[in-house]
Amino acid sequence: MSFFNSIGRSMSRTPRGPKRSPTPTSSTFSSDMIPPPVPTSPVTSSTPKPLYLCSPFVEAALVKGNFKTIVVLPKYVDIMEWVAVNVFDFYTNLNEFYGVISECCTQQSCPTMSAGQSLNYTWINQDRKSVHLAAPTYIDYVMTWIQNLLDDENVFPTKSGHDFPQSFPSTVKHVYRQLLRVFAHIYHAHYPQILHLRSEPHFNSLFAHFLAFGREYELLDIKDVKGAANSPVGAGMLWEKWREMGILEG
Repeated sequence: MSFFNSIGRSMSRTPRGPKRSPTPTSSTFSSDMIPPPVPTSPVTSSTPKPLYLCSPFVEAALVKGNFKTIVVLPKYVDIMEWVAVNVFDFYTNLNEFYGVISECCTQQSCPTMSAGQSLNYTWINQDRKSVHLAAPTYIDYVMTWIQNLLDDENVFPTKSGHDFPQSFPSTVKHVYRQLLRVFAHIYHAHYPQILHLRSEPHFNSLFAHFLAFGREYELLDIKDVKGAANSPVGAGMLWEKWREMGILEG
């Protein structure tokens, strides 16, 4: 269902090892024992596969099956309310995860908001200029901004008789994009901490749910999930992997 197309239909809402042995040298062997030299091929450096894409971590989840079943709009539920409550839950759960690993995300360890080998997100300042920020500063800005939106009755109304503003879908899409960036940074820079806490099933399920919901209601653009060809989003590779596994739909 298109979240944006629904705006014209409904703007009102209902209530809601061992030591190594010495390496032999040429003096160990007689001249007739030394094998002829073998032509060598050029050595190519390759980036190691991220842990979150390796088995068994990529399969770790609390929910089995396709996430489509838990993101569809329930019967008799207003779509605005459904989107609002899910965005609130995604923000709350992600904020709690970040709070647990935040002592590992410092100005020194994360001087940029990295989300891939060649990807660093920038923040738009008050002068509308893109600036590089350390990851903890960037994430603090994001979470504070979203919290202020959630507390604003004009954006996320909670009282009976108050309708959602016409700008709500656009606002939620901006919120979703920023939450995606926080997910991407944690996967890229702090997944070992998630594994240390044995929380990979919980974190993977939260992210898969986030992706499925975002695609269902057109809150996510694939280009934001995957990134550009020369600067891909690391966690974006989970999208393709989970699609192959049947966890997400195309």
